[in-house]
Amino acid sequence: MSCCAPGVETAAELDKSESSGPSAEELLLSSRAVGEGLRQTDLSVPGVHCGACIHAIETALSKLDGVESARVNLSARRVSVRWREDTMPPIVETLNRTGYAAHLFDELAEGKDRALAELVRATGIAGFAAANIMLLSVSVWSGAEDATRDLFHWISALIALPALYFAGGIFYRSAWNALRHGTMNMDVPIALGVTLAYALSLYDTINHGQEAYFDAAVSLLFFLLIGRTLDHVMRDRARTAVTGLARLAPRGAMRLRDDGTREYLPVNEIEPGMRLHVAAGERIPVDGVVAEGASDLDCALVTGESAPQYAGVGEEVRAGMLNLTGPLVLKATARSQDSFLAEMIHLMGVAEGGRARYRRIADRASALYSPVVHLTALVTFVAWFAVSGDFHKATTIAIAVLIITCPCALGLAVPIVQVVAARRLFEEGIMVKDGSAMERLAEIDHVAFDKTGTLTMGRSRLTNASEIGARTMALAASLARHSRHPLSKAIVAAAGNPVSGIPFDEIREIPGCGVEAVSEGSVWRLGRAGWALRGDGRKDLGGETVLSRDGERLARFDFEDQVRTGAARAVADLRQAGCSVEILSGDARPSVASLAVQMGVETHSAEMLPAGKAERLRELADQGRKTMMVGDGLNDSPALAAAHVSMAPSTAADIGRNAADFVFLRDSLTAAPHALAVSRKAGRLIRQNLGLAIVYNAVAVPVAISGHVTPLIAAVAMSASSILVIANAMHLHVGNRAEAEASPATDGIKLVAGAA
Repeated sequence: MSCCAPGVETAAELDKSESSGPSAEELLLSSRAVGEGLRQTDLSVPGVHCGACIHAIETALSKLDGVESARVNLSARRVSVRWREDTMPPIVETLNRTGYAAHLFDELAEGKDRALAELVRATGIAGFAAANIMLLSVSVWSGAEDATRDLFHWISALIALPALYFAGGIFYRSAWNALRHGTMNMDVPIALGVTLAYALSLYDTINHGQEAYFDAAVSLLFFLLIGRTLDHVMRDRARTAVTGLARLAPRGAMRLRDDGTREYLPVNEIEPGMRLHVAAGERIPVDGVVAEGASDLDCALVTGESAPQYAGVGEEVRAGMLNLTGPLVLKATARSQDSFLAEMIHLMGVAEGGRARYRRIADRASALYSPVVHLTALVTFVAWFAVSGDFHKATTIAIAVLIITCPCALGLAVPIVQVVAARRLFEEGIMVKDGSAMERLAEIDHVAFDKTGTLTMGRSRLTNASEIGARTMALAASLARHSRHPLSKAIVAAAGNPVSGIPFDEIREIPGCGVEAVSEGSVWRLGRAGWALRGDGRKDLGGETVLSRDGERLARFDFEDQVRTGAARAVADLRQAGCSVEILSGDARPSVASLAVQMGVETHSAEMLPAGKAERLRELADQGRKTMMVGDGLNDSPALAAAHVSMAPSTAADIGRNAADFVFLRDSLTAAPHALAVSRKAGRLIRQNLGLAIVYNAVAVPVAISGHVTPLIAAVAMSASSILVIANAMHLHVGNRAEAEASPATDGIKLVAGAA
């Protein structure tokens, strides 16, 4: 069986597609900026079949001026090209010249899976033909002779011919497309082996030979198609969650013009700065900020949080969230292709495209195998003909060698496990940004956590709201609405949506101190006690958070920062997995020390600058440690980039998510040990699959060369090895969601947050 999903376009479709394709303008409009002066274009390439195809495409595109990188995703049949903004490389022309028609890639495209339909149809035809030919072969093996034997052979030849045309067309079209463009893929020796087996059998039938291998030719197609169908179904299932996510994304939104009129815009025409109206029951189309209105949002699609979340003026919202209770007016902050939802969809495809060490080994082997297979078969034929002088026997053995030496199991060994592992992580709300990240994660022996936003939720909660009068809370909330400070948000959340009743004449926020307002000659302040009570922002910037009027305290506000769900469980699981743990934080020493005690972490550092975190990771690397950094903030991005592998929550700053190798969508920190467990098991399965492929070739090839294998046995053996590799990859199952939830010991653990 081949190591890849088949191309199912007809020859006419291939010819037609080569004469067309997206223009340079279309490529530019569909591309997206990825930073550092680079843009990325995603193209659908239906003709991709195997490791040799991947090698040919990536090599051709990488040679173009202006192209920084080219990566092929075999499951999605997509090529992602990163190129410099000041150039416009001839990407489509190069792909067409190499023999691979290209189209604009659309994650949201819907429609029937024509590839699967053709695979199922071809498998059914091959299975029907193989069953009937095998019955006739049994009759021949049972003693049918002379005219009866010849009649059964002729009937077998007639049954096999349409089977080769309809079922084998998948392989013949792929092989011909490769050959006419001067390249080789894994379907070339398959097509050659099937054709030679049929031709030799037809020759024997015409000459009244005792043996014919029509059963071998058709059975080979049958087993190959079974394996390819399984491969296709599993890859498709691995992407089901992502495509389902994409299809839930809104197709457009109602834009509010400056003159008050409205117009409906497709989602891909929405630009940052546009004002959008989102009615209750609609999904947020792009990332944005609430400009008017308030509502509850269902964020489960984006964050995995099942409880509705309140969103008022100034709150950031993300594409894919469902507006539940009230209309909102949003100010768009990103285009649809740059939104958080689009990023999550994109990450799933990236997971398979990485070039980890094992993947590179398998790719090189797949790229080299075609000439090796043909050379081995040719040498076998020449040697047997020279030794025996029997042309027929030499040809039969050469055909068996040609079939059995196909290293399809080797080609499948790595990518099939990566696909299953990426899906397993996605089901648990963990996105993989790089295919090689799972391999690096499996190697770690040390984990470094940031504190605020990582081990803790980074969201303060007002704890003494019941002790503060309703009018005072309303006044404080009225002031707090004009600040983006986390403690101000906590006050607003605790107050709900009250009306203060006091018309403030002037409101301003003083960085590092708080919010000040003037009403009827009185000065109202909400912020640090040293500033709000004495008016001196340079003395005592610590202390309590209070509300004051003309320097007189009206209320004190106490807050707490809740430890992230599953944090203690995650630390314990990582230690059980053989990893040491430490905390690297920029927070004050007492707060960090308190959390370290609660988490049971002995090594911790506080008041660290971003450069200090990165330097600490370099020190660990110099000691031979392989560290995973888990952090969320802008200040964590240097450390995330410096670590052996890194992880960030979906709530992290954009630069933090971009720097991380993994992004987890749910609140629970048990994502870290779960990803480690999946990665380590995936590594074991990859090594097992490579071992199976090597053992198969080490045993099967010498036996075939020695003449002890018929083409039929070769077909069964080669297909069985590939199916075995697929079945082994399905063992990748680590626990269940319930086991990953936080233990009761972590529930209710809080950290008292100091004043602002």
